[in-house]
Amino acid sequence: MSADAVDLKHLQQFLYRLITVPGGVAEGLAQEVAITGGGLDQLVISDDRMSPVERVEVYANGYFYRLLEVLKEDYPATLAVAGDDHFHNLATGYLIDYPPTQPSIHFAGLNFAAYLATHPLRARWPFIADLARLERATLESFHAAGAPALHAEALRALSPTEWPALTIRLHPATRLIESEWRIDTVLREVEDGRAWTDPERDDATILVWRRDNHVYYRATEAAEREALGLANDENGVPFAAICESIASAADKNDDAAALINRLLARWLLDGLLLRTAE
Repeated sequence: MSADAVDLKHLQQFLYRLITVPGGVAEGLAQEVAITGGGLDQLVISDDRMSPVERVEVYANGYFYRLLEVLKEDYPATLAVAGDDHFHNLATGYLIDYPPTQPSIHFAGLNFAAYLATHPLRARWPFIADLARLERATLESFHAAGAPALHAEALRALSPTEWPALTIRLHPATRLIESEWRIDTVLREVEDGRAWTDPERDDATILVWRRDNHVYYRATEAAEREALGLANDENGVPFAAICESIASAADKNDDAAALINRLLARWLLDGLLLRTAE
């Protein structure tokens, strides 16, 4: 492959393949030579200090470490649990199995939780994949599309007879994460700069939402889990079904009406819901 025989687009593609090959530039170059007869001598200038392969390796290393830093930024709690050495190895294995396919670096860690779900480190930290899912959910919530949330004023503008048929669903920035562990406590400890502790094993639904450009999360109450799950449907669900779900999940000593009012007020304040188009 000579400089005269390749246009800029193909040159960029050629160098990209070399930079991103898991085994390094030399391995990638060997593959290229076997397939296309391509080489580097006529494409990359060398001198007494560095060969063409060594020069491209500089970019290859920079590419990997940039992705590593992105994963560390996106998954700080997972990093805290695994530690630097384990996380470095996780990132290496992950990028081999899930090389980036999107131009935006935002998607670099999209499948990190899926990779952790079958990783041997789960034997040591069985909650680590769920923790990564929660961290990804907070990131996605922050970047989710905007939409006008349903507010109490809009409900008050309706007549009481219109409420039961009102169709609502979760706001696009709202997420529900199911876990067998209280992973929210680990994330909170790391965000607060405290030493993390093993989470309690307890079936939990972690609610993630965005309000005023800030992302929040908490474990849901037992009475609201199913109701929020019903609302997690892009087609929406009637308001009456939400109320029935809360009432059926309420403790026998609870005032169902008061519980519905309290949860609804909290959801509206947090901007969790929106009204579907009719």
